[in-house]
Amino acid sequence: MRLENIIWDARDPRRLGAFWAAALNAEPQIDDPDHYEARLSFAPGYFLDLCFQPVAEPSRAPARLHLDLAGGARQGEIVDRLLGLGATHADVGQGEVPWVVVADPEGNAFCVMEHRDAYAGAEPIAALPLDSADPERDAAFWAELTGWTRVGGPAAATLRHPSGTGPLLELCPEPEPKRGKNRLHLDVRPDHADDPVLGRLAELGARTVEPAAPDLPWTVFTDPSGNEFCVLAPEAGG
Repeated sequence: MRLENIIWDARDPRRLGAFWAAALNAEPQIDDPDHYEARLSFAPGYFLDLCFQPVAEPSRAPARLHLDLAGGARQGEIVDRLLGLGATHADVGQGEVPWVVVADPEGNAFCVMEHRDAYAGAEPIAALPLDSADPERDAAFWAELTGWTRVGGPAAATLRHPSGTGPLLELCPEPEPKRGKNRLHLDVRPDHADDPVLGRLAELGARTVEPAAPDLPWTVFTDPSGNEFCVLAPEAGG
């Protein structure tokens, strides 16, 4: 099983998707008014798709998953470029910090980070911080789902793709219990229909949110801290 998608709930998927594709220099894959996808490739066989799906009104609950972009010595230049694309400065109570908080055109806050050794080779996304009620437990859960491995980092627990490229998945102590649906979530895809992790989801701590609908190629679950994720259908022939 592998991590395949980062999903945004969006009022205007095409507009929001075009912003993020430009911000990250991602390659557009689907460009429809109600469905936009772009791809970031990191290593042979390793990519993440950025997917934007329509919702009438995205959740107003505090964000539990966001993007930290690599900035380093180019932090100011990158922030200026993002502002030119339609981002705005944002105050989420961060105070005086070495990173810069901005928001995308639909108000989703994200950060442009200062240099950190842990982010070497992680461009353009340095990290995916995910709120967790128990970072150690959830790191073990997500390692099983993605095949990513434990690495050092600034978060309580951190995972990374075995190639050593691409973003870190950072499990961060939640500031409060989950209040509502996450505006961003992750999708994983089994390599084949008999992937052993599929039969162990409940044992690992996943909970079904919605039963699989016959016309939808995914099932919605929550991780042990209540964060939504989807399990996609195996690739054709898998």
